[in-house]
Amino acid sequence: MDAVGKKFAICIDNTDYEASLIKRKIYEVIPDDKAVRDDLIRIKDESGEDYLYHAGHFVLVEFPVEVERLLAA
Repeated sequence: MDAVGKKFAICIDNTDYEASLIKRKIYEVIPDDKAVRDDLIRIKDESGEDYLYHAGHFVLVEFPVEVERLLAA
C-alpha cells in the first residue's frame, strides 16, 4: 500500500501502556480484519513494532491526501 490510503489514529487513553503509547499522538494503523472483529486495533507504537490494543484507546482520523503523505513519510 502506498502512502495514500493508510489509516491513522490518535491515542486518547494510554492507561497501562504509558511506555508504548503517548496520549494525543498520531499513530499508523496496520490493517487487521481479525483484530477489528475483536474490538482491537493494530498500531505501530513507540517501539516501532505493531501491537494490538483495545480500540477504545484510539480515535480513527482521516486527513487530506497531502497530510497522509507527510505522516507516512
